[in-house]
Amino acid sequence: MLQDSTLISLAIVDDHPVVLQGLESFFRKEKHISIAGTFTTGNDFLQFLSGHAVQVVLLDITLPDIHGAELCKKIKQLSPATCVLAFSNHSERPLIMQMLQNGASGYLLKNVASEEFLKCIEEALDGQVTFSTEVKKIMARPNTSALKTIPPLTKREKQILQLIAEGKTNPEIANQLSLSILTIETHRRNLMQKFAVKNAAALITEAVQHQLL
Repeated sequence: MLQDSTLISLAIVDDHPVVLQGLESFFRKEKHISIAGTFTTGNDFLQFLSGHAVQVVLLDITLPDIHGAELCKKIKQLSPATCVLAFSNHSERPLIMQMLQNGASGYLLKNVASEEFLKCIEEALDGQVTFSTEVKKIMARPNTSALKTIPPLTKREKQILQLIAEGKTNPEIANQLSLSILTIETHRRNLMQKFAVKNAAALITEAVQHQLL
């Protein structure tokens, strides 16, 4: 496993320092893996990726500036050759599917065993779609998400939802759409009411599960 003499360039994007430190310590013991960098925000990693080659990136879903599904799409647009492996505690099937649709090479839960972790990286580099054991079980279950009612959204609400997922603030959205901040706040509040959530992170997660992003 990972016996090739070529050094694998790997980056980690996660907003929890303890997770970053643990993963960095784990991978530094693997002589065939080189840590390209660790990042706590999506935008920091995108900036790094624009000037550096990264073969594999471990990507958390919940980040402070951008949702993981949207970040995955941006990574693949910027660097199609980079393998994106979602690394998360979120186990919702629609979210897993959205990551794959946005170009991810696999999805791993954070309880993955060390040997399986390395095997998944190897499979991703080999061009396969790879899952940790628990994710395989989730994907094997019947898909019940289609039974959920999708809240009807206006064209404007869909625009604003997309911009929220991109990490834009209310003033930034207002400026981009030539609307008042008060109007954006009203739309944001209406979106949260429709999805029965209380914050932007939950809103984006629900939207991803309904495949609206």
